[in-house]
Amino acid sequence: MKRCAQQLCCCLVLLFTGITVNGQSHVQNSLHVQLDEVVVRNNAMHRIVSPTPSQILNGKKLASLNSFSVADAVRYFSGIQLKDYGGVGGLKTINVRSMGTQHVAVIFDGMLLGNAQNGTVDLGKFSLDNIESIELYNGQKTVLPQPARAYLASSSIFIKTKIPQFDSSHHLLKTSFKTGSFGLVNPSLLWHQKLNNQWSTAVSTEYINAHGKYRYRDIKKGQSGGYDTTATRHNGDVEAFRAETGLFYKGQQNDGFIKGYFYNSERGLPGAIVSNVFYNPQRQWDRNIFIQGNYKHNFDSSYSILVNAKYVRDYLKYVDPRIGTLEGALTNRYYQTEWYVSVAQQYLARPWWQLGLSADYSYNLLNANLYRFAYPRRNSYVGVFASNFNFERITVQSSLVYCYYDEYVKQYTTSEDRKALLPYIGLSFQPTSSRHFRLRAFYKESLRMPNFNDLYYTEIGNIKLDPEYTRQWNAGFIYNKSQGDKQSFSIQADAYFNRIKDKIIAVPSTNLFRWMMINQGLVTIKGIDVNAEYNRLLWSKILLQFGVGYTYQKALNKTPGESSYNHQIPYTPVHSGSLHGSLQWRSWTLNYSYLYTGDRYVLPENKPVNYMQPWYTTDLGIVWEKKVKNKQYRISLEVNNVFNQYYDVVLNYPMPGTNFRTTFSLTL
Repeated sequence: MKRCAQQLCCCLVLLFTGITVNGQSHVQNSLHVQLDEVVVRNNAMHRIVSPTPSQILNGKKLASLNSFSVADAVRYFSGIQLKDYGGVGGLKTINVRSMGTQHVAVIFDGMLLGNAQNGTVDLGKFSLDNIESIELYNGQKTVLPQPARAYLASSSIFIKTKIPQFDSSHHLLKTSFKTGSFGLVNPSLLWHQKLNNQWSTAVSTEYINAHGKYRYRDIKKGQSGGYDTTATRHNGDVEAFRAETGLFYKGQQNDGFIKGYFYNSERGLPGAIVSNVFYNPQRQWDRNIFIQGNYKHNFDSSYSILVNAKYVRDYLKYVDPRIGTLEGALTNRYYQTEWYVSVAQQYLARPWWQLGLSADYSYNLLNANLYRFAYPRRNSYVGVFASNFNFERITVQSSLVYCYYDEYVKQYTTSEDRKALLPYIGLSFQPTSSRHFRLRAFYKESLRMPNFNDLYYTEIGNIKLDPEYTRQWNAGFIYNKSQGDKQSFSIQADAYFNRIKDKIIAVPSTNLFRWMMINQGLVTIKGIDVNAEYNRLLWSKILLQFGVGYTYQKALNKTPGESSYNHQIPYTPVHSGSLHGSLQWRSWTLNYSYLYTGDRYVLPENKPVNYMQPWYTTDLGIVWEKKVKNKQYRISLEVNNVFNQYYDVVLNYPMPGTNFRTTFSLTL
């Protein structure tokens, strides 16, 4: 307790020893009437000045991708591998540049979405109905101020929900209804209400129900000739309800919000198709609740402070009827709680020099009804000092992260305390007089803490695990040019090298039914990401928008003495890419999107038996949207996987063939 008190005192000193904020904040506040335009310009400017690569989906581009959830949308970012276990309710997690799901920070309205139990966030839970933008940053987002935990991960996904914005009206009401394949029924409602010139409220609700059944083709080859059959995927049903409500404040020198989030679902877990077993009866219940608040105050044009706080309560219930206990079917229950507070400051020391100081504290606990459970608790302290130099042709950004973790358990032995010091430095340079072209590079160190399952799961966890340490090197360029509203073109390309040390893996122990977690291995990743976008107004009537992304990646196991030495790590294609485009004419828009994932291996050894063929999907959509007497009508029809390709993203978890979705929406 004495050590914890000392650490807390250190954290409080960091929290209130002040410096750092955006010198442009005062100007931005004065332009709140044109907020949409300002946001777009700031995104474009940040992309070309930032030393770290960024990819952004917002507005009509986000709506044109035939995406149902955040997970579906982020597939179009280059450098992303999505693990999709199939269906409307299937688990969906992402991996950026082959560093692992746990190295990706998912930041929702400025605050981290965490999972101390297994370190992953299911992006399939987050619908696009209330999403304003999705941003991917390799390395880190370099805008000040921001919470300390945003600097810690190797890459970050920033999800921003829609905030109330008003012109002549004092309210906005949007209702929509989606239906289609898999028995989908998906109504939603979004309501924004202006209370006065400073205060507004927002409510967003959504209900999802689907039986999740779809046809798939299963091919197995064996010594007896194997088989080729078409079957129906069962136990993929889902019923979920989401509700969000928020109170927003915007003044001349300050702004903030408080938001409540509730998600409740029951879903089937269809499982893997192995050993001729085509049906799995496991089920899962989730209940996620959090309350988070944000307050930013600009004291003057040179100094501001940002305060964030959050409370999280998550519940998960897992039932497997195939396993019997004295009380009936196996039923596991998990309860996670988190308390989080952050203070970030920014100081404009000179017109060209920004300083930042951030400090975060979080407390996590995990309870369960498991036999011999450890009941772990974790205190996390993260402090960051950041500095940005912005000149006409050169931008230099740096940060130094200090993190400290201490844990304790109610029974058995606790893991030792951990601490680390992690530097970052980035450079963006304009080599010519043209503002359209810039070179960029960065170096960053980060870590992934072992989660509670890694450390304490009964008969599997290993309390002696070390964190995974990563080092990232990146060099590239960005070119961006536009000719008013008639034409624009941008391209960015980056070459990178990543190194992961002490990778946490599961290996068999006494037999194949007993596994344990160990630190073993060194992984190196060499890759190239390329993104290009082109927009043009044709004949003054038709708007053409087109984008392409490509990733080349060699992610190799470099652990000496292993049979898989110098082999490509599992589920990582060497080549992958995407295309998306749209044609807009009057009230009509035609959307097209294409995804390609190259061949992969499902196990560490690159043998023919572990080989997975490449796959691709083509999606089409048509949208009619028109405003009639202050009412906005929108009808869309989407056809996904047009050519009915049968494929697996994860081995033995078949994905749906051709499927349809229709959306009706009305905005008042």
